[in-house]
Amino acid sequence: MKAVNAGSLRAIGYDEPNRLLRVELTSGGLVEYSGVSSDTWRRFSSSGSMWSFFRDNIEENYSERRVR
Repeated sequence: MKAVNAGSLRAIGYDEPNRLLRVELTSGGLVEYSGVSSDTWRRFSSSGSMWSFFRDNIEENYSERRVR
């Protein structure tokens, strides 16, 4: 996981073999998104507006599982 300071995002991580994106929120919640391509991860993790990218391209487009 990589610490970030972007909107409600506290940390992000990606498991490429399993295409699994992990997002830790400032509220302390940890959410996993399955089926995320490495290209989407690359664009997300290098975005100048990570929180907007997350809301527009990940949150609504991928299945989520709350870990905590």
